[in-house]
Amino acid sequence: MGGALVSQLPLVGAYAAGSDTLKIAVVGCGGRGTGAAIQALSTKGSVKLVAMADAFRDRLDDSYNNISQKFEGDKKRVDVPEKNKFTGFDGYKKAIPLADVVILTTPPGFRPLHFEEAVRQGKHVFLEKPVATDAPGVRQVLAAAEEAKKKNLKVVMGLQRRYQNAYLETIKRLNDGAIGDIVGAQAYWHNAGVWVRPRQAGQTEMEYQMRNWYYFNWLCGDHINEQHIHNIDVVNWVKNGYPVSAQGMGGRQVRNGIDHGEIYDHHYVEFTYADGTILNSQCRHIPNTMNRVEETFSGSKGRATLSGDGKGIITDLKGNVIYNHRGKDDPNPYQTEHDILFAAIRDNKPYNNAEIAAKSTMSAIMGRMATYSGQVIKWEDALNSDMSLMPKTFAWDAETPTKPDADGRYPIPTPGVTKVI
Repeated sequence: MGGALVSQLPLVGAYAAGSDTLKIAVVGCGGRGTGAAIQALSTKGSVKLVAMADAFRDRLDDSYNNISQKFEGDKKRVDVPEKNKFTGFDGYKKAIPLADVVILTTPPGFRPLHFEEAVRQGKHVFLEKPVATDAPGVRQVLAAAEEAKKKNLKVVMGLQRRYQNAYLETIKRLNDGAIGDIVGAQAYWHNAGVWVRPRQAGQTEMEYQMRNWYYFNWLCGDHINEQHIHNIDVVNWVKNGYPVSAQGMGGRQVRNGIDHGEIYDHHYVEFTYADGTILNSQCRHIPNTMNRVEETFSGSKGRATLSGDGKGIITDLKGNVIYNHRGKDDPNPYQTEHDILFAAIRDNKPYNNAEIAAKSTMSAIMGRMATYSGQVIKWEDALNSDMSLMPKTFAWDAETPTKPDADGRYPIPTPGVTKVI
């Protein structure tokens, strides 16, 4: 099915601007930005990386070296002179004008600002997930997405399960009634957690938080937003909608050190959809516990289980397998999403799923609001919240939205006390 999506956007013809070479800029040069740039440069047709931007020069240099090694220094594909390498908070403003296609892979808190600027400058965009960390950011992305449509700009989001054969084929069958009416869903992202980057001598608080971005909500939005969004998005996809309310619980039980900032290490959320369907959503970052990353659906006639490793299984109510997708030979969905973007650009076919990315991001943020507050959170209240998590200014000596106490610890959200709307 992923191949079918690509075939709907034939890779024939020249870029409408008059050149068959599509120039690429990557904004955010960490591991995901490096991978996305390599995938963009692996699409069919003439492509060239011409500009890079990151807050930190060492990250940019590492990314540039890795990309160059991948293409063995091929100047036809990787041609980023020193003058086109930009660092600092405003580097994106200098990189974006040089490209036709912009890859946005910074920490999520910056994505609304960068997406808005790319659309303003008339650029096609690969928009990594999640697309914001707060409701004002989501609304900013939604507005930019509408403007992108008016400008006929192509936008592909980085929720790669939407381009993965196991999901496409299994969900097609669910839509065709393979398990009857869907009456419940479960979503899981359980693993040991991610990296920690300890504070270094001489760092300002802003630099420390930027280096250790996963643990600060203005940058990451907590792991329910940064990772579990994948699973929540799958349920939204199957339900063809978004939850109308959320309530749940969470906290810090194990990953509660100074280096773990202000986020929780576990969340449980009960999302309710308009038809009454309940999604039981779980995510956990705790070492030496069960690993599980998948989505399951219960229907009136059967059950389905999907996972990012290429599995899609449908059974009847007695457990008999009626569909089993094992995707070991399927196309790489990370590559497919770029194939689709670049094909749409070359053939001037409409493609823009930024609204989906924004609303699934909002779903995850609503879940965080529920666990942090202990309250029932309604979709409209969450989406219309004016509570911004972002700093007032961006500079290495600027104040951060959250600050450590004398012992180096940050304030932790407390249900019944913390305000989220």
